[in-house]
Amino acid sequence: MDGRMMRSVRLKEQQSPGQGHTASCLCGSAPCILCACCPASRNSTVSRLIFTVFLFLGVLVSIIMLSPGVESQLYKLPWVCEDGVGTPVGLQGHIDCGSLLGYRAVYRMSFATAAFFFLFTLLMICVRSSRDPRAAIQNGFWFFKFLVLVGITVGAFYIPDGSFSNIWFYFGVVGSFLFILIQLVLFIDFAHSWNQRWLGKAEERDSRAWYAGLFFFTLLFYALSIAGVTLLFVFYTQPGACHEGKVFISLNLTFCVCVSIIAVLPKVQEAQPNSGLLQASVVTLYTIFVTWLALSNVPDQKCNPHLLTHLSNGTFLAGPEGYETHWWDAPSIVGLVVFILCTFFISVRSSDHRQVNSLMQTEDSPPMLEAAQQQQQVACEGRAFDNEQDGVTYSYSFFHFCLVLASLHIMMTLTNWYKPGETRKMVSTWTAVWVKIGASWAGLLLYLWTLVAPLLLPNRDFS
Repeated sequence: MDGRMMRSVRLKEQQSPGQGHTASCLCGSAPCILCACCPASRNSTVSRLIFTVFLFLGVLVSIIMLSPGVESQLYKLPWVCEDGVGTPVGLQGHIDCGSLLGYRAVYRMSFATAAFFFLFTLLMICVRSSRDPRAAIQNGFWFFKFLVLVGITVGAFYIPDGSFSNIWFYFGVVGSFLFILIQLVLFIDFAHSWNQRWLGKAEERDSRAWYAGLFFFTLLFYALSIAGVTLLFVFYTQPGACHEGKVFISLNLTFCVCVSIIAVLPKVQEAQPNSGLLQASVVTLYTIFVTWLALSNVPDQKCNPHLLTHLSNGTFLAGPEGYETHWWDAPSIVGLVVFILCTFFISVRSSDHRQVNSLMQTEDSPPMLEAAQQQQQVACEGRAFDNEQDGVTYSYSFFHFCLVLASLHIMMTLTNWYKPGETRKMVSTWTAVWVKIGASWAGLLLYLWTLVAPLLLPNRDFS
């Protein structure tokens, strides 16, 4: 009886409004983010979503600063910008508006978000459960964490130009390369889960419709890949020219055919029953997509329809320095959409996704907590409940590291992999081409390893 009374008192305390609840929203954990009409959610999921929202806010600011017309409107504010000779207009100490515009703004915004998430990467190393004091920082204090992000962002815009952009460019190249591989892992994991779920339903319901569905989407993905290869040859190659593009397209097409054949070999199927053409078709389509992104950065107007030739004193500029790309071209827009989907998937992925769980070091919630979680879920309707008292469900540190890489990847996407130089134009370079092609090859090797590893290392458990 005493236990029931104590639970009743706790329930009333949770439901009673007041100043204490307001303080908990500013300093407490993720439950206060949700409203009473929202379904109960795991504390870990809500925290990941909010951190992802922080990242998307930075992306939105970067897009605004790249938008046409922002520069003219910004210079109309005399209390913000300096004049052309560097003398502050109005109050002293204001920053140069050039750092608030174009690629310079994107670089600084990306530096701010990457520094913010890298700080949490270091801070959350080896957090084992929500009983660790650092877990309260991970899952709460949202108002103050937002202030920290704003403070880092403001400070980033005061960084002198100097060599900052050139150094940060190489950080972006490495980070974006790694994030492209993470995106491939996410797509493979999604295809694995999709294949297992539909095969399971086909066996449970003894229906061939699920097999037909898998066959249809596999055929669709391969058809889209073939169409993509055809379009790449049509728009990004020319007779007697564009030899690099022809080699890249042909090599990636050949590699995709090889991994597709390997995926259905009898020995591979015996060692990896879950492998199949659905996963291979997803990898093929993603490889063709990355190849498209790479060819869209080729600094040759004959081989790249996305390049624009600019005028200088009434004459066309010659050489690669005269070619410029904009972030809002088709490859960049599609890349932005894929980035948003993959980042959102990282935030909401469940325990059903085995590949991501391995990547994120995810563990299922301990069974002994199920009853307690259910009680807490009933008591906290519309609130998030703590599901990590006996063990975290994902690696806090690695999750933030993924967001660091996401920040760098979106920086390179929005600036179209422009390498800073003396000019302020976003000039396409071969660096972007080779990095993206290299990422596509590394992704194919990674997928190939998942197929042949059980054969090469039979004593290890790859289930």
